[in-house]
Amino acid sequence: MEFLPRTLGTRPRLACEVRAEGVVAARAEDASAVLSAVSQVALASGVAIPHLRGGEAAETGAGAIGNGVIGRGMLVAAIRKVLEDVSQRTRDVTLVVPDAAVRVLLLEFDSLPAKAAEALPLVRFRLKKLLPFDADDAAVSYQVMATSRGVMQVLAVAMPNELQAEYEAVVREAGFEPGAVLPSTLAALAGLEEREIPTLIVNAGRDGVTTAIVKAGVLLLHRTVDLADGAAPVGSVAAAMEPVDTSIAAIAARMAALENRVPVREPEVVVEASVIAPKNEIGQAVSVAAAYFEDTLQSAPAVVLAAGPLGAETLTAIIDEAGVGIGPVAVQEMVERQMLGDGAASAGSRGGVPLGWLAGVRGALSN
Repeated sequence: MEFLPRTLGTRPRLACEVRAEGVVAARAEDASAVLSAVSQVALASGVAIPHLRGGEAAETGAGAIGNGVIGRGMLVAAIRKVLEDVSQRTRDVTLVVPDAAVRVLLLEFDSLPAKAAEALPLVRFRLKKLLPFDADDAAVSYQVMATSRGVMQVLAVAMPNELQAEYEAVVREAGFEPGAVLPSTLAALAGLEEREIPTLIVNAGRDGVTTAIVKAGVLLLHRTVDLADGAAPVGSVAAAMEPVDTSIAAIAARMAALENRVPVREPEVVVEASVIAPKNEIGQAVSVAAAYFEDTLQSAPAVVLAAGPLGAETLTAIIDEAGVGIGPVAVQEMVERQMLGDGAASAGSRGGVPLGWLAGVRGALSN
C-alpha cells in the first residue's frame, strides 16, 4: 500500500507531523519503519494551525500559521526541537499535515495514461468541479487504487499551493528541508500491512476526526470532520448521526443532514493527555463510518485501529458511550510496541510519547 506516490523516490528517513495538539517527529533507518528515535512537543491552544474552510485557508490572527509572530515562533521552535532530537545529520524531512488542510477524494475513470505526466492533467481536470479551491493553483497527487470491470478507482489528494507553502516555510525556518508532504491519515495508512480483512481506522484529535476503511490495500472510505468552529465534514463520503440505519437511502439522508447541521456551541468534551475533543462528534463520525462499512461490506468492523492523540482507550470509551453498533470489538493502537526500536522503547509508557501520536510519522517512514 503506497499512499501516496513517491514521485521523488524513497521518502526521507525523517518525518514530522504538525497537529493542533503539538508536533511529533521520528526517525527510521530503513523501509521497515522500526522507529529508532521519537520526540514530541505540545502546542498551546492559541497556536493556530490552518485548515481549509469555505474554500480558503483559514487564517487566525495575524498569520496563516502560528497565530501571529509569537505563535509562529512557538510553532517553529517546537518543530526545531523535535527534529533536532531525532535527526542526527540529515535535514530532509517528510512533513505530515492535518487532514483538514487537504482534500482527499476517490474518483473513477474508464482509464488513465500509464505515464504520470499524462495522467495528472486528467485528474486535475476532474477535480476542477469538486474542489472548493482552484485546482490549477493546487498541489495534486494521485494513486490508482484498483481496476475492475473497466473502471479505474483513483485516490486523489489536493492542497492549495499557498497553504502548502506556509507549512513548508515553518519547517525551513526551523532549519530543515521539507520533501514529501502527506495528510495525516493517508500517512498513517501507508504503514498498515495489506490484509484481506477490512479495517476501520479512526484518527481523532482536538480539531478533527477522520475515519477511513481499507481492504486489501484499497481505500474504500476517507471522511474528515473538521471540529473547529462547527465546520462541515469533507471527504469521499459525507454522512451523519444516529440512529444508525445502514440502508443506502438512510445514509444519503444523513449526508444531507450533516452538511446543513447547526454548529454546536458548547460541545461536551473528554480530556485525555491534554487532548480535548468533542466526543459527540467523534462518536457520530464513527457511527457513520460503521454504517457505511456494514452497507458496503455486509459485516460489522472486526478491527478498529486508533491513530492520533486521542488514543485507543479513550476512543473505546467514546464508541461505547455513543452506542455505535459495531459489536464488542476492541479498539487497537495502530502503532504497536514491536514497531519501536531501542531508541524509542519508552513510547507508549508513562512520560513517553503516546503511541497514537506516532501513527502518521511511522507510516510516512514506511517506504
